Amino acid sequence: MHANARRLRGAIAILVATLALVIALPVTASAATTWGGSTPRWVSAKCRTGTVICIDKTTRRLVLMKAGKAVLTMDARFGATSTPTREGTFKVYWKDANHVSSLYGSKMPWSMFFSGGEAIHYSYDFAAYGYAHHSHGCVNIRDWNGMKWLFNHTAVGTKVVVYH
Repeated sequence: MHANARRLRGAIAILVATLALVIALPVTASAATTWGGSTPRWVSAKCRTGTVICIDKTTRRLVLMKAGKAVLTMDARFGATSTPTREGTFKVYWKDANHVSSLYGSKMPWSMFFSGGEAIHYSYDFAAYGYAHHSHGCVNIRDWNGMKWLFNHTAVGTKVVVYH
């Protein structure tokens, strides 16, 4: 009986350690994140030259384009009707890896600001609830690792195109 109790305690310890690790990590990759591959048909002609973060509100996708090739494609979520995400051509003008919204108090990891207070950033809410909610105008990304990579490989001044 003592050997079984020791095995049970060991199994519980492993389970607790695993759960602690899972809880401590942010939600990561979405099945919809893709690396490389062919250029999606829906990508605007404005995105096919140079380095561009192209955001299509119809397909709800963000794609990083370099020299006409898709490098990274991720799910994206946008503002509600009352707080829509602006459309147009912009540039990343400021980056903050650990930004906290001064208006809403929400964490906005890997923020890349491109239009006023609007930024592309990881969203815990999007990762947890998907498209059930909206942003206040920002472009939300639910893939922590993908957003971190995009942040680390995007220079201030990079072109951003948002369209419908």
